[in-house]
Amino acid sequence: MTSTQQGIPGMLPARPGLRFWPTLLQLAALGTFGVVFISLLAAWFAAGLGFTLLLGLGLVLLTGLLYAVFGTARMENRRIAELYGLPVPDLFWIPQQAPGFGPWVRSLLKNLGHGRMWAAFGSFAVSCFLGATMLGGIEWAVRLGITAFAPLTEAETITGPFGLSVAAADAPWMALVGVLGAGLAVGMIFLHRVITVSIIGSSALQTQLTERVRTTTVQREGALRAAELERARIERDLHDGVQPRLVSVAMTLGLAHQQIDTDPQQAKALVAEAHASTKSAITELRQLTRGIYASVLDDRGLDAALSAIAGRSHIPVQLDVQLSGRYARHAEAALYFAIAEALTNAAKHSRASSCRVTVRERNDENGQRTLWARIEDNGTGGASITPGGGLDGIANRVAAAGGTFTLDSPQGGPTALEVNVPCAS
Repeated sequence: MTSTQQGIPGMLPARPGLRFWPTLLQLAALGTFGVVFISLLAAWFAAGLGFTLLLGLGLVLLTGLLYAVFGTARMENRRIAELYGLPVPDLFWIPQQAPGFGPWVRSLLKNLGHGRMWAAFGSFAVSCFLGATMLGGIEWAVRLGITAFAPLTEAETITGPFGLSVAAADAPWMALVGVLGAGLAVGMIFLHRVITVSIIGSSALQTQLTERVRTTTVQREGALRAAELERARIERDLHDGVQPRLVSVAMTLGLAHQQIDTDPQQAKALVAEAHASTKSAITELRQLTRGIYASVLDDRGLDAALSAIAGRSHIPVQLDVQLSGRYARHAEAALYFAIAEALTNAAKHSRASSCRVTVRERNDENGQRTLWARIEDNGTGGASITPGGGLDGIANRVAAAGGTFTLDSPQGGPTALEVNVPCAS
């Protein structure tokens, strides 16, 4: 990650463009109606505070005021985002975690401390002040600018709009004041961009950075968890499969060694048995190493690797893969192992008679390329994620690759598993 915003995909643009006329119209509306609305909110707060101190009923008014402030902040957040083209995420009300009065109160307290909400509301208040100041500057420019034509007349007084009358001798000075008023109005437009983008943009940037830290933490924890589960699986497979078979080979060869002089035929049969057991152990080791990483992924790509999985599956698999080429190694590996583990679970637990695997390349809402897969079987359903289980391993491996994992498995079936992994190479 670089230290500049330009080096971080999805970050806010450093210099949003100025849209003069839309900004002027919006400031005019805020200067006219926004100031009135701010005054009403202030009166609302004073009434709520007063009734709370007197009767305690003002808490209802203050609760309603919080909702009004949040709505205003959300509107302001969206206004600045659309006005200056900022990729600012929307404001969302923090919901209560459970039904009941207590969780509702805790939700109110969390929203009361919503930093982005107060930042956006502050931007709205500043915009109203700037709008009122801009309207004042425009009024000065219109009312006094007419005096610039005083030298063209012989009248002793000049009457301008809104009933303004000035002496002809003072006309040049009044015209200068009008020019300054126009400059003040234009300055408010530029100042509005600087202040609101700093307020809304900085809070949104902080949210984006926080989300990136959270995502990175989830990926790191997923990678550690996936590595731990993989290590435990390898140890279990070695202990329960290959190791006993090799011990059996050693014991068989020992018996053959003891009988080679006294009973050559029996020793020969024991050697043949050990030879068969050795070949079985080699097959198990190959399967074990294939579970660590499939070399066919590097050699022939994801399509061929999935075809090999489908061919080895104990239940019939209908494979539908439509991909445009090769992708990042970690993305292909995550999708490969997710599908392989899902098919293994289906064969072990679902009692399914068929399974369908669909793989596509997609673009998410941010335009990022992703590998998407859906694995669906016609089994009995009821699958759930349990710590240390196969689905837990899929979830952690996908999370480590920065992807998402969803499971839909109602009782009675069918079971559908979807995996989405970023695949930028």
